[in-house]
Amino acid sequence: MIELKGVSKTYYTKDGPVNACQDINLTIQDGEIFGIIGFSGAGKSTLIRCINLLEKPTSGSVTVDGVELTSPGVDIRGARRNIGMMFQQFNLLMQKTALQNICFPLLISGVKKPEAEKRAQELLELVGIPDKANAYPAQLSGGQKQRVAIARALATRPKILLCDEATSALDPTTTAQILKLLKDLNRQLGITIVIITHEMRVIEEICSRVAIMDDSHIAELGRVDEVFVNPKSAIGKKLIFPEGKNAEFVASGQCLRIVFDGTTAYEPVLGNMMIECGEPCNILYADTKAIDGNAFGQMVVQLPKNETAAKRMRAYLDRKGIKNSVEEFEDVH
Repeated sequence: MIELKGVSKTYYTKDGPVNACQDINLTIQDGEIFGIIGFSGAGKSTLIRCINLLEKPTSGSVTVDGVELTSPGVDIRGARRNIGMMFQQFNLLMQKTALQNICFPLLISGVKKPEAEKRAQELLELVGIPDKANAYPAQLSGGQKQRVAIARALATRPKILLCDEATSALDPTTTAQILKLLKDLNRQLGITIVIITHEMRVIEEICSRVAIMDDSHIAELGRVDEVFVNPKSAIGKKLIFPEGKNAEFVASGQCLRIVFDGTTAYEPVLGNMMIECGEPCNILYADTKAIDGNAFGQMVVQLPKNETAAKRMRAYLDRKGIKNSVEEFEDVH
């Protein structure tokens, strides 16, 4: 378990103090995939570096796996062996092969070379590139480099993996592959993963809970599905609805707002509703996404003028357990 209590980090510059993190209280459970999201300058990268004390907090305490790392006399180097870390730019040693990059943290911790090479080859198998052992970073694609970086981070068998914008330098297809790999590793190894990102799609794809950071504070914290359906903070709404799309549609008269908070993403709810009720309806606005195979978000449709058909539509949604409400709109922009 990772526990941060009252963590603050202040940098002192010639222009005065800069508060990168302020009074952060956060608990991350064992085996969880936890996301920290925010725009540039929010303090999220500083926060993740406070977890392994690459950045020493100005105040507050950091406890990892029962050890308070901020206590005097703690063996920080020993504690860091339980915490692997990935970076946006991979940070591979360009003059070493993939195998040698993975061996590096083992060798500096005293592991014999044959044992280190055996472990490195096992990890290359685990991350899906066993044939790249002798390739240098310049010979690898971005996705392959990140797989080597993942393998290197796992070399010392850590209990925690910190990912600092680890997919930001990758294209969408490669990002999806790396996220799937991380999810598989979490399931296979039981490793706790903390992901820093500015992309909501990364959080939706892989995380169970999320903390939204803004101006060095945690503005919102909760389950990903709950935050997506009903963001409470201004920054949460901006991240989830980047163009204010939750309010931008034009409608007149009675409309039906449908809220999806866990319906299977593969069930054609709206199509089935129109078929059963025998009336079409005009979709005015939709913002739904699949998270772990379930649909979350909302949709606004214009109800048919036939009142009987409109009542049948609401009754259908009620039977399916899908939240809905009739609302009056008059040229809303």
